[in-house]
Amino acid sequence: MAELATIARPYAEALFKAAGQDLAATATWLDELAAIASNVQLQQFADNPGVTSAQSFEVITGVAKTALPESAKNFLRVVIENGRLSVLPEIALQFRALKNAKTGSSDATVFSAFALDASALAELAVTLEKRFGRKLNLTVEIEPALIGGVRVVAGDEVFDTSVKARLEQMKVALMA
Repeated sequence: MAELATIARPYAEALFKAAGQDLAATATWLDELAAIASNVQLQQFADNPGVTSAQSFEVITGVAKTALPESAKNFLRVVIENGRLSVLPEIALQFRALKNAKTGSSDATVFSAFALDASALAELAVTLEKRFGRKLNLTVEIEPALIGGVRVVAGDEVFDTSVKARLEQMKVALMA
């Protein structure tokens, strides 16, 4: 959807410039607002002609789990008043890309068959950062189908050491 990306870009760039050195905190509240805005029922509510911008704002801030700083509230008001609530998830994606470009890092998702404790995740992060050659912002998702091991997706790169992948490799070797 190039149109959404085109609409979201100026918002993401303006927010990036306004955030200054507070990029991590801004990314946190922006991700939360994007998750809320991606709710279909909320979008239907906000698109209703009988609902005012103030009502949409109150619903969203009421649902937010964390207390939003004044800059977040101001940004949210602008997005709602301009009718761009449905673009908020794309704004968050582009903001994160700008943040990662500045810090020289990448977002990566670790798919694991089991929950990882903090020390195991820290060790894995060090290994993966050496493997990918850059700082990684890791998120963990549980995927029991992997049986064991992990699969890491960083952008378009995949590093798969799962038992499932090894079994697939063995199957291909045996079939050849």
